[in-house]
Amino acid sequence: MTPFRLGLVALVATLALDQASKLWLYLGTDLVLTQPWRFGPYAEFVVVWNRGVSYGLFQQEGGLGRWLLVALSLAAALGLGLWMRRAGTRLLGLALGLIAGGALGNAIDRAAYGAVFDFVHLHAGRWSWYVFNIADAAIVAGVIGLILDSLTPERDAAPLEPPGETVPTENARPDNASRL
Repeated sequence: MTPFRLGLVALVATLALDQASKLWLYLGTDLVLTQPWRFGPYAEFVVVWNRGVSYGLFQQEGGLGRWLLVALSLAAALGLGLWMRRAGTRLLGLALGLIAGGALGNAIDRAAYGAVFDFVHLHAGRWSWYVFNIADAAIVAGVIGLILDSLTPERDAAPLEPPGETVPTENARPDNASRL
């Protein structure tokens, strides 16, 4: 599978899982009325409407801020999609697809509801992580993939030659040969 196709699969899967989980939890269950749903001592489902960006930063109460964030998310997803078309590795294609799918998932929430539906809460003792959703997790996984891809040596790079040695080629000519 090409990097671009893998990225498209990641984008569509992220978007589908994100939207399906939100719709099921919000419309198909009574989570809103019976929250929190605890899963052991460290995790729970809760309902949080995030009007800001990541981790609740830059909360937007007005319509203009909401639509600016939607436009920014759509522009970012488009830019990531264009980058994904030129991705040279499967890891890069996958990472870009995860980020673009997450951006689109949250943009759909913001456009439809005016806020992003977050529901996963992880905590231990006094420590508490921000409430997030599948789109957010995909964005984080995609960023980790981008970092890993940037640290991986390129496969197409020519092997390094020891100093002072040259590798003869079929059409090689000496430096003093005529170029005519």
